[in-house]
Amino acid sequence: MQNALTPRLDPFALARDLAGRNLIDGALVPAASGRTFPVVNPATGEEVSTAAYGEASDVEAAVAAAVKAQKSWARLPARERGRLVAECGRRLTEHVEELGRLIALETGKALRTESRVEASVLADAFVFYGGLGGELKGETVPFNPDILSLTLREPIGVVGAIIPWNVPMMLMALKIAPAMVAGNAVVVKSAEEAPLAVLRACQIMNQVLPPGVFNILSGFGPECGAPLVTHPKVGKITFTGSVETGKIVYRAAADKLIPVTLELGGKSPMIVMGDADLDKAVAGAVTGMRFTRQGQSCTAASRIFVHSSIHDAFVERLKAKVDAMVMGDPLDEKTDIGTIISTQQFEKVKSYIKIGTELAGAKANVCSAMPSDPKLAKGLYVQPVIFTGVDNDSRLAREEIFGPVTCVIRFDEYDQVIEQANDSEYGLAATIWTRDLRTALDAARRLEAGIVQVNQNLVVQPNISYGGVKQSGLGKEASLEAMLEHFTHKKTVMINMQ
Repeated sequence: MQNALTPRLDPFALARDLAGRNLIDGALVPAASGRTFPVVNPATGEEVSTAAYGEASDVEAAVAAAVKAQKSWARLPARERGRLVAECGRRLTEHVEELGRLIALETGKALRTESRVEASVLADAFVFYGGLGGELKGETVPFNPDILSLTLREPIGVVGAIIPWNVPMMLMALKIAPAMVAGNAVVVKSAEEAPLAVLRACQIMNQVLPPGVFNILSGFGPECGAPLVTHPKVGKITFTGSVETGKIVYRAAADKLIPVTLELGGKSPMIVMGDADLDKAVAGAVTGMRFTRQGQSCTAASRIFVHSSIHDAFVERLKAKVDAMVMGDPLDEKTDIGTIISTQQFEKVKSYIKIGTELAGAKANVCSAMPSDPKLAKGLYVQPVIFTGVDNDSRLAREEIFGPVTCVIRFDEYDQVIEQANDSEYGLAATIWTRDLRTALDAARRLEAGIVQVNQNLVVQPNISYGGVKQSGLGKEASLEAMLEHFTHKKTVMINMQ
């Protein structure tokens, strides 16, 4: 095991040192072509680093390294693999501040409210899954007294993981930690908007893992992601991203008949009943809408249904809460809300706000204040907007905006609001706020979502099964079952005892 890397708290210097590199077979290397693309700080518009422009030749090298490493990795006892993965988590814990600063620099997410938290969850996920190595066990089957029948859990081989830019470290961990504990080697394709912090995490972990067990490439979907999905030696794909891209991945994987896990979009409903604790529900809306992440979350509570009896009071208090939040430099400890990730996403969010402001009967409650620092004048800042007077059939309520924009929709009847909440192509998450246990249990049963919470709106956590229904995806992540069902094959063994 190599000596640990020293944490570095200057994200600008660290970004420069990681410039133009993939990590393949335990080493930082440039793309085979030597090409790079810029990494931009969305708070200032300045280029802070470059990323390797990964292409098919880089995928080939990474998969070859993974294939070679996986054979000996799989032969290690499962608990030993778990011990090494947990050690990765402990090493990452020492780098939480460093990784938090780096992810804030490249994504624009505020350090105090988002980025440092994500770095902590990254480390925790590896410690959590590291402890599950002993759970990779099969079953004995009472088929016939004269035949010993049993099942074994065996690794798939090489897993390809394609991760998003909104919470890249956490979502990477929830994919690769169970894959590695199960005996697989992994090749990750990072999001082109956020390649640095995950690369640094990979570098830290490669101080512990055998070379080739964890490889990471940066690049774009057609040139880097597609060759990874279609590579003949990749036996499993796990993807988080848009519905449209997820379907492309699914079609490509279908040609090889390999398993796929997809975590896609969401338009998550939040239902606030008339008997709800108003202060807790308002605080839950702030958390649930992920305003500190600029609304860039698949589970964001972007449709908030509020009973008519408390609708006006709810909107007033919600606006006051969001107004009090500070927009500013993501690396400043005083900042609550940072920036949108990219110019493309910025323009998309602004276009939806324009749609809302032109909608008959709608009111745009614009919150918080733009940063006053002239150094941030070119930053991709968008003030949060709470729309009222919008119905569930509008584009604002039906399409995933992925920005700090939510709709508060008035309702009167319980059955009506359940029907409206389910009237969506998505089914990732939902919440209901009520003091009535009967209502809570009934809603939990009837809401069409992969995860339903009552009187809370927590983010994804290790050990809580996470995944959607309908257009929100296939499969579950973040749990023991996810490791067993998605990263192993079940083999049946029958021994004639006569």
